[in-house]
Formats: sequence, structure tokens, C-alpha cells
Amino acid sequence: MTALTAFAIPGIGEVVPGDDLSALILDTGVALEEGDILVVTSKIVSKAEGRYVAAADREDAITAETVRVVATRTTDGHTTRIVENRLGIVAAAAGVDASNTPEGWILLLPVDPDASARALAAAVRERTGVTVGVIVSDTLGRPWRSGQTDVAIGAAGVRVIEDLRGVADSAGRLLVVTAPCVADELAATGDLVKGKAGGLPVAVVRGRSDLVGPLTLPGAASIVRSSDRDMFRLGSDEAYRAGFADGRAG
Repeated sequence: MTALTAFAIPGIGEVVPGDDLSALILDTGVALEEGDILVVTSKIVSKAEGRYVAAADREDAITAETVRVVATRTTDGHTTRIVENRLGIVAAAAGVDASNTPEGWILLLPVDPDASARALAAAVRERTGVTVGVIVSDTLGRPWRSGQTDVAIGAAGVRVIEDLRGVADSAGRLLVVTAPCVADELAATGDLVKGKAGGLPVAVVRGRSDLVGPLTLPGAASIVRSSDRDMFRLGSDEAYRAGFADGRAG
């Protein structure tokens, strides 16, 4: 297998509403190769799209972005809301973010991260003649595990799931359920070289050209588990209360 490499692209300055991200990336002089995958921090996509909200309106913004409350916890007077947002993503504060933003402002996630990824991938392909994929990444926590990692919330020209069902393993047994979410793995790989505080919002992951394809491939929205397949719809306390209420009603 070809070696996998990843590197951040230096020279991308502060992004403001209306900026052309493809121009900002290519103007750095980065030499893209066939099959490269750009991992782009969602924050600069939101900035280019003008997704700013006054910081004083943060709680109202979280409520407006919320479709369903999964869990709430209050610690030391601070309440954290884990919710499903309008994109179907379950995240703290609906993905509303105050880090790396101008004083007095917060950012919402892009309106349609898959559409943003497709527009960027199309522009880079047209300007360079190189077939690249694009992942729009954001940082999420995970149930049962401490810390956070980057995942794909938008994707274009990249196979987001690598379906290995029916493939024989090293012992000759057929894989039955194995389908790695390679889009999330690519997002996390990009974050290893971009970091959180270095002003490096875009990375190139090279060596998985087999995952790059047409812009008609399903985007990151296809990763979101549908409600009928979701075994963890509520936080533990919320599920207990719901079950207790159902028992009393019965």
C-alpha cells in the first residue's frame, strides 16, 4: 500500500465573509497531486459564508440550531446541552463555537457542509486540473470516551464509507459488518497536522487516491445514523426518567 502522508498548508490568513476559499488555498502555492484530499476546518467555511452571531445571543443561537435535546448536565453553575442540530449531528451546544473568532462574535456551522465541500472541490478541480476530494471537518466529543476528535461534517468527491462487507480477512473469513467511516478517519488525520491553535485550517492528506471520485458521491450527511437505527437517542439520566414516566403511565 502507498504510504499515507499529511501536511498542513501554511499561508492562509484570516478568512472573512465572501472570501473565495479555493483562491486562498491555491494562492499559497501548494502543489496538489491527483487524488489528494483537502481537509478543511469548518470554521473557515463558516467565516467565508458569514455565519456570525453576536456572542450575547449564544444561548438563543444554540436553541435555534437545536432539533432535539439529547442530554443536559449542570456543573458548577454551567449547563452543557448535548443536542441534535439541524444537520442531524449530535454535539455539545449544537456546534455553535466561540473559539478562534473575533471578540464579541460566535460562529454557526455552515448551512450545508456537503454543498460547501462540493463547491470548493469543483473550484479547485477546475483551477488546477487535478482531481481532489474535500472533507469539511469539525471537532466532536464521543460517548464513553474522554477528549475530542475531528470528524467529517461535509464531504465531496470522497467515499465517506469504505464498505468491506464480503471481503475476506487475513484468515479467509468473510467480513460481515466492517464498513470503516474513512471520512472521519481522514478528518482526524488532517487535524493531527492542522492542530487547534496554529492558524493552519487546511491540510492535505495524500496516499488514498482510491477514495477520491466524482462529486456525485454521497456526502457526509449520509454518515448520520437515522433515528430508526439509533440505539442511543437519550442521555442516561434522560432515558431513565423517560422509562420511569412510561412505567408509571402504564
